[in-house]
Amino acid sequence: MSLICVEYHYHLEKQFSNTSNRYMRVYQGTLEKGSQLYNMSTGKKIKVPRIVRMHSDDMEDIDEAAAGEIVAMFGVDCASGDTFTSGDVKVSMESMFVPEPVMSLALVPDSSTTSKFGKALSRFTKEDPTFRHHVDVESQQNIVSGMGELHLEVYIERMKREYGVKLEVGQPKVNYRETITKPAEFNYLHKKQSGGSGQYGRVVGTIEPLGEDAEEGEKFRFTNGILGNAIPPEYIEAVHKGFKEAIEKGPQIGHPVEGVHVTITDGEAHSVDSSELAFKSAAQGAFKQAFSKANPSVLQPVMSCEINVPSEFQGSVIGGLNKRKGFIRDTATSEGYTSISANVALEDMFGYSTDLRSSTQGKGEFTMEYNSHEPVMSDKKAKLIKDHERALEEARKNKK
Repeated sequence: MSLICVEYHYHLEKQFSNTSNRYMRVYQGTLEKGSQLYNMSTGKKIKVPRIVRMHSDDMEDIDEAAAGEIVAMFGVDCASGDTFTSGDVKVSMESMFVPEPVMSLALVPDSSTTSKFGKALSRFTKEDPTFRHHVDVESQQNIVSGMGELHLEVYIERMKREYGVKLEVGQPKVNYRETITKPAEFNYLHKKQSGGSGQYGRVVGTIEPLGEDAEEGEKFRFTNGILGNAIPPEYIEAVHKGFKEAIEKGPQIGHPVEGVHVTITDGEAHSVDSSELAFKSAAQGAFKQAFSKANPSVLQPVMSCEINVPSEFQGSVIGGLNKRKGFIRDTATSEGYTSISANVALEDMFGYSTDLRSSTQGKGEFTMEYNSHEPVMSDKKAKLIKDHERALEEARKNKK
């Protein structure tokens, strides 16, 4: 029978903490020590060096694992969710749903531990798809993103403890989103002449909020509604790319734009001066032109929180959530403990673990997970826009 198995990363504590370990679930066939596997995600071939069955923090070496078993492998370079087969079947198991990060931090590693920092990032981003890393184009800072304050604190502590990385950690930043709430038209001409060949491209169309027919996870849709060759077919992809690049940093606060459907209906090209660059620039200008007319909104991540406290502290805990502008969904009391379900904006949850401990004499506990992005209040939106404009002005001054 053909072998099919899927890999999951786990972090093993104590003596296994620096070992390259992977957990593998066998869905079909038999996984044998020394056998050849094909990674269907990367196309790479690997040899299974060692298979172990885990018992708490003890390991038992085995020669094979049958369908339904979960075992650990060592020395295999792969990512969580990768599908491996014996090579005679070409299938890939459905990938895991990975939510977008809701919070980011800037990390500045000490120059003496830069290489260790890189190794830690490489390992952690492979074992946890919700932990992301990128280098900001403008500031050149290392930015890590995750699902909340505690999530990032855990990885920062692991960098220090397991890899000996010395770090400066910036203030946490919430991953806002920008969107539009009504349709708007655009008719934008990008024209530039500076000797020699110029740039010329016009795009006409509309932007509108994605409708109810949007697929799960769909954030942007592009439709070519042009009849004829008002924009030559070879430039349509450049227009598409221009709009996609435009939504990476929104005009309001510089955060990604989502929930937008762009339709182009007309355009104009020049026989000499039109090019892919001209039409990409035209699309970016058209988006900015229409975005401001589409009643734009700023969205913030809202977390679903579950708080468990002794019933005697119920009043003070609910009062604390109200101060953080939380929405209480439900409360339930059983055997002297009260469970409180609430939706609270992520930004308003900073430092909550400390406040909860102090208000419940250390007896309260809570969990939270991402729920949705919701519009911010008008006063907060105005502050975010003002802060963004100030940051842009400071960046311009620093470049001079």
